[in-house]
Amino acid sequence: MQTVYQYYSQGQWKSSESGETIAIVSPYLKTSIGSVQALTQDEVNQCIQSAKAAQPDWSLMSIYDRAHYLHAWADELLKMKEELATIMMKEVGKAYQDAIKEVERTADLIHYTVEEAIHLSGESLNGEHFPGGSRSKLAVIERVPLGVVLAISPFNYPVNLAAAKLAPALITGNTVIFKPATQGSISGTKMIEALAKTNLPAGVLNLVTGKGSVIGDYLIEHDDIALVTFTGGTSTGERIAQKAKMIPLVMELGGKDPAIICEDANLELAAKQIVSGAYSYSGQRCTAIKRVLVHRSVADELVSLIQSEVEKLSVGSPEDNATIVPLIDEQSADFVQGLIDDALEKGATLVLGNKREENLIYPTLLDHVTKEMRIAWEEPFGPVLPIIRVDSQEEAIEIANASEYGLQASVFTQNLDKALTIARKLETGSIQINGRTERGPDHLPFIGIKKSGLGIQGVRRSIESMTREKVIILNINEK
Repeated sequence: MQTVYQYYSQGQWKSSESGETIAIVSPYLKTSIGSVQALTQDEVNQCIQSAKAAQPDWSLMSIYDRAHYLHAWADELLKMKEELATIMMKEVGKAYQDAIKEVERTADLIHYTVEEAIHLSGESLNGEHFPGGSRSKLAVIERVPLGVVLAISPFNYPVNLAAAKLAPALITGNTVIFKPATQGSISGTKMIEALAKTNLPAGVLNLVTGKGSVIGDYLIEHDDIALVTFTGGTSTGERIAQKAKMIPLVMELGGKDPAIICEDANLELAAKQIVSGAYSYSGQRCTAIKRVLVHRSVADELVSLIQSEVEKLSVGSPEDNATIVPLIDEQSADFVQGLIDDALEKGATLVLGNKREENLIYPTLLDHVTKEMRIAWEEPFGPVLPIIRVDSQEEAIEIANASEYGLQASVFTQNLDKALTIARKLETGSIQINGRTERGPDHLPFIGIKKSGLGIQGVRRSIESMTREKVIILNINEK
């Protein structure tokens, strides 16, 4: 009999009064692996009120006491990493060994976040340092929590990207409403089971699951939500921004990350990094390399090297630790196939791939892609890579910057001056020199501009985004 998972509120596991559940279907097993609760708006409101009521006491608790719970949470995650990795594999189709690494990385992230928060102190300013000011004024600047944080995580990293929101929110004294992606909600539920084992005070963390059409807007528009942190698609992010109005937002959205290959690049290095960046987890990463802009003089050689690397990729089941696994659902596979079909109809060259078995798309490499093709601009979130040949680095920069996205980019060259020149002209949050686009290490700033996001993440920046400065000015009578 399949498990029906409960939601978590006020320190208790509960079933929804709606009597409705949502079946979670494995992308490769094609069968339901369990169900989660479909909460009502009233139940969501109860969760938010629980978090609001718990927040003052939680924020007044010493940071070392809060740290105790988070360190214990990380330890509990490691104790159940095999169980959690198996669920993650079945639920989102991630290779088992990659799922194990995700849990281990998450534990490290939580521990690091705690230590970073402990050593992040306030500051003071003396009034006499401004012209005409007086030393009789002393400003004490503290960082204080925002209140109730709404954290919405994606399917592709259902543990790591959830913890990247929850840990900084909790350690800084906020309470949290956690809404995992529906496909990924069992993984999210299991990681909250680990947190619940620490005897976290009731109301500090509340897990909600349900239909976006019922509770999505209600969560975002609720008057008692103080911040929304979201990772997911750009269209959903834009909707959140419209609905959230005046509250702060931290969002990691889509990307169309380019790899720019200069004439003098180490092509063997570039090919290995491009294939790793483009095809790992079937390209279901916001930071996947999604197009290659290569100088025409070295394009033939690079395409040949990339083809050789792609041919080595394993295709099949996540249980066999394959690199190319079925996409999260049939709709996603249909979208990727549509991009491939459009490119081929408009004259792109098929180097390899364009083979499909249900939602399993074989690694596909397209050459001679032009700006008139959808694949040059749209994010596939699948294992297809377009090669766009350019005549100069200026043309490559122009095409890269014409995108509506601005998450990351890679530049491959053996000339450091050229690398920095190109990097400074690219309109993206981060630029990797001679390496693939990727998130992390987790303490580095992570930034999306244009339609790739709002705000800054990365451990310290996430901590800062979950707090605000509060200024207390002392008027000192020196007589």
